[in-house]
Amino acid sequence: MNKDDQTVRKSTTILLIDDLPDNLKLLGEMLQTEGYNIRLVTTGAQALKVAEQDKPDLILLDILMPKMDGYEVFRQLKENAELKDIPVIFISALNDTENIVKALQSGGMDYITKPFQSEEVLARVRTHLQLHRQSKQLQEQSKQLRELNASKDKFFSIIAHDLRSPFNSIIGFSEILLENAVKKNYDVMEEYSEIILMSSRRAMDLLSNLMEWTRSQTGRMDFNPGKVELVQLITGIGQLFHGIAEQKSIGIILEIPESVTIYADQDMLSTVLRNLISNAIKFTYFGGKITVSVQENPEEITVSIRDSGVGMKKEKLEKLFRIDSDSSTLGTNKEKGTGLGLILCKEFIEKHNGKIWVESEFGKGSVFRFTIPKQQLNEAGVFDELVIAEPSKIVA
Repeated sequence: MNKDDQTVRKSTTILLIDDLPDNLKLLGEMLQTEGYNIRLVTTGAQALKVAEQDKPDLILLDILMPKMDGYEVFRQLKENAELKDIPVIFISALNDTENIVKALQSGGMDYITKPFQSEEVLARVRTHLQLHRQSKQLQEQSKQLRELNASKDKFFSIIAHDLRSPFNSIIGFSEILLENAVKKNYDVMEEYSEIILMSSRRAMDLLSNLMEWTRSQTGRMDFNPGKVELVQLITGIGQLFHGIAEQKSIGIILEIPESVTIYADQDMLSTVLRNLISNAIKFTYFGGKITVSVQENPEEITVSIRDSGVGMKKEKLEKLFRIDSDSSTLGTNKEKGTGLGLILCKEFIEKHNGKIWVESEFGKGSVFRFTIPKQQLNEAGVFDELVIAEPSKIVA
């Protein structure tokens, strides 16, 4: 018996039910030599209580018992939602065809006659335990597959709906813009051009996130960590969003050190920062502010993106970072989203062995935080330390 088999058997509990102590002792000794955990009971009522408490992996059940026979015990086991899937092997001195057929037709997995033959008992027990484990694995895989399919169906329905919206706007307002250009009515062109630009940006953001999520799900997105100058990355992304923030008179404040060198995948980190800052702008009121800060402790570095926006209620917070839930909310300027960006953020931060979470108060704003471990293995298997300089304050 290898170590894996020993580990499995030590974690396997078998409940033996027989009104004759000598039979229990004999069966118990047979199975204990194989390393199983054994529970022994002599009455049906006691068996039901122990089964409820211990949730055994297999039950060996005597048929001929006083007060409550094996068939009644079996019936009550099957009526219990938590116990009904436990395999039961009937054991009995009754070796006639009628009782064997009755036991199997009632749902018993097997039937062993007395007197017991050690090799037969052990072989049947091993077989049914293995079948039970395989059945549980298949059930779990089937459940996961159903959940995955349901999540993806939900996800693609959200994507289809949200892609249609910006493209409808682009097409519709482009047609209106063309009509007004023909009529040389230039007064509305700036307004319609701005709507087309915003719709195009939203469609591009959605498509970018969709492409990255698809690559991550199909295993085509490689994790390529290397030394990244975090301050330069944050500053660059802050400048990228400066114009968009300015349209809502939002200030982006960077409270960061002069330099921070970390070991990370720069593309993934860029996606995380881009999504979090974009969301902060989307949900911040006109004239508000967004603060991006970096803190360190001996184990990790923490990046925080704080906004002075709409905030979220508790029930909304619980749905974030989940693909099976539509967490989309309109921004303060009616901007739309799918929540896909936050799903990507969670996946990418977890690839770095970090964490991401949000703190929010409805009506007062939110702060998204993520961590990157302060030590990361490089290609040579050597830990790289973060290098952090003195802090400064930069306003974008």
